[in-house]
This record gives sequence, structure tokens and C-alpha cells, in this order.
Amino acid sequence: MNIRESAAPARVKGPIVWLDMDQKELDDAYDQIVYAPNRDVVHARNAFNSDRVRARLGAPKRIAYGPTPIEALDLFATKKPNAPINVFIHGGAWRQRSAQDYAFMAETYVNAGAHFIALDFVGIEGTGGDLLPIADQIGRAIAFVHNNAASFGGDPNKLYISSQSSGAHLGGVMAVTDWAKDHGLPKDAIKGALLCSGMYDLKPVRLSKRSEYVKFTDAMEDKLSSQRHLDRLHCPVIIAHGTCETPEFQRQARDFAAAVKAAGKPVTLLVAEGYNHFEMPEMLANPYSMLGHAVLEQMKLI
Repeated sequence: MNIRESAAPARVKGPIVWLDMDQKELDDAYDQIVYAPNRDVVHARNAFNSDRVRARLGAPKRIAYGPTPIEALDLFATKKPNAPINVFIHGGAWRQRSAQDYAFMAETYVNAGAHFIALDFVGIEGTGGDLLPIADQIGRAIAFVHNNAASFGGDPNKLYISSQSSGAHLGGVMAVTDWAKDHGLPKDAIKGALLCSGMYDLKPVRLSKRSEYVKFTDAMEDKLSSQRHLDRLHCPVIIAHGTCETPEFQRQARDFAAAVKAAGKPVTLLVAEGYNHFEMPEMLANPYSMLGHAVLEQMKLI
């Protein structure tokens, strides 16, 4: 038997589900492990570096922002008085990861003279498949930080957010939140946002296998698709993706950046050559990297 005879038959493309993709291609485009098989190695590296940061800076202050145990945040405080604040919203497909996993990036902010806050919030398994309670917790957490900034030496008028993956989806939602109506804050409560490797329109996500654990509804899809609510965007946005991310995550970033620009709002699109989805946040641990430099520049710290 020759090589041609023993080779597996080519996969037959199925009916088109989204753009030029059939169901398998779309499912793969929203499954990061298909395009970044080194996920566990990167997570282990981040845990190693988070331990080292905690050893240098000390353990973060744990502060409750809501009534349930998960509604708490990790604060790494800078010594600079009345300092800017960066609130980080972590990813994990809306279902995993925690604030302690991202301590590795705290030094970038603290050494530059900003407070770094990583949020904890409920995963999708704890909400019966509903994303709205997750967005609600994050909104309340950011409002809490704004209202209590003075208690830890922060300036509520210099509040920024950074985020990655499903956290960047939620970060986009925060960037277009009606802060005055929903939380009694200034409409520009967020002064700048870094959205890294996120999703900004949920229609294709709803069509993918993520609908197996997220109970999408028309109302949820619309409310949590930040690209549809750019009239409520009141801050500059940095949008980033890596060239080794899935084609859909790259497209989502490009399309969102184009939509923000078309809406006449300030936006910067950053493309990181050779980085996959899980490697992107590591740049936030390096003030000289593309993302580290960009976020510090956005916060006027360099």
C-alpha cells in the first residue's frame, strides 16, 4: 500500500454556517486550544510568574465588592498617592480562571505608579448559562472601585480597564455601559480600555459550540454585543490580537476597530506578530512590549 492509499480521506465541507465556515470550522474558530495547543504550558508559566510577583510586591489586599464570596477583587497598590487605577477582567471562556492567576502582570502597573486590580466573578456554570449576571457583577465591581478609590489612594477620575479573551468581551460591554443610568456614575467613568483578544458581536459565537453551555437569547446577544452600542462609548479603546489566534478572533478585533473608527471614536488596533491567544496577556507583564507600553501610554504614565 502506498502513502496515497493509506492517507485519511479529506474532510468534506458541510453547509455554510457563518461567513465561509461550516459548523466544524466555526466551532474550531471559537475553541482556542485548536489554534494554541500550548495553553497549559502558558498557564503554568503565568502561575510561576504570579508567585514571583507576589513574593516581590506582597500578597494583594482582598476586598469584597458584593455580598457573595466570589464578588471580591485583588488589589496591588502603588505607593504613589492619588494614583490611576487599572481594573483587569480575566478570560477563560466565561467559565474558568481567577484573579490570582493574573498577578504576574501587576508589577507593570504598580512600578509605573498605578493601582492594579484583578476581579473575581462568577463563571457561567454558576448562572445557569446566563452571561447577564456575570456582566452585572463586573459592572458593580467597577462602580465599587470608582466609589471607593479614595480608600486605597486611587483617583476615581483616572479609572481604566484592561481585559483579555472572554474578559475582553465583557470589557467591551463595560466600555459601552450607561454608567449614569445603571450606576449613577459619570458617563465617562472609564477613561480608557484595553480589549485584548475578545469578541464584540455575539452572533457567530451563538452559532458555535459555545451555545452548548451558554444559553443565548436574542436579548442577551444584543445587549452584550458591544459593537452594536457604540453610541455609549465614551473612552479611547485599544484593541489587540495576535497573528496566531483563531481567524474569528482576529476578524472580531478588526471589525470592532473598524466600527469604532467609523463611529468617530478614538481607537487603536494592535497586531502582535507570532503571538497566540494565551500568550497575549504576557505582554502586559512587560512595560516595553507592544501592549505593556500601549496601556501605560493610555494611562499617561509614560
